[in-house]
Amino acid sequence: MVVKAALDSLGLHYGAVELGEVEIKENINPDDREKFRKLLLVSSLELMDDKKSMLIEKIKNLVVEMVHYTDELPDINISDFISEKLHHDYTYLASLFSETTGTTIEHFIIAHKIERVKELLLYDELNLTEISYKLNYSSVAHLSNQFKKVTGLTPTYFKQLRQFKRRIALDNV
Repeated sequence: MVVKAALDSLGLHYGAVELGEVEIKENINPDDREKFRKLLLVSSLELMDDKKSMLIEKIKNLVVEMVHYTDELPDINISDFISEKLHHDYTYLASLFSETTGTTIEHFIIAHKIERVKELLLYDELNLTEISYKLNYSSVAHLSNQFKKVTGLTPTYFKQLRQFKRRIALDNV
């Protein structure tokens, strides 16, 4: 664990070390904070002191985990889910997110859902109806419209295009 090793090397006492968060049990002097930041950067990790930045990262991580790493999205409204998980009013979270990132939480979710649709189409294990159900789309038409709006392609054409490119690549081997 990179974070634990960095903390240990600086002689810092810590509690929980979880994805994206660490509990340090003492105040860190500016020199140790800078050393810790540099140790994290070596592993492409970033030290965030700002509570708002940490909240934005938690929202992003929650969305990515929800869309990419769960079998099915929660049945409750996503805004309620995020608000409940992060213990903040959704209006505040949405305002902070859009102010900081320049996009809305909704657009961030849609972008990740479309990436997930692409993955599932390429795996070729589920049909479009099953994918739309898995990602809580109200219909295949809604999924297709959103997919085309984001990618410029229909899901079917995207899949055919990827299969065609794969065949060409195999033929050139």
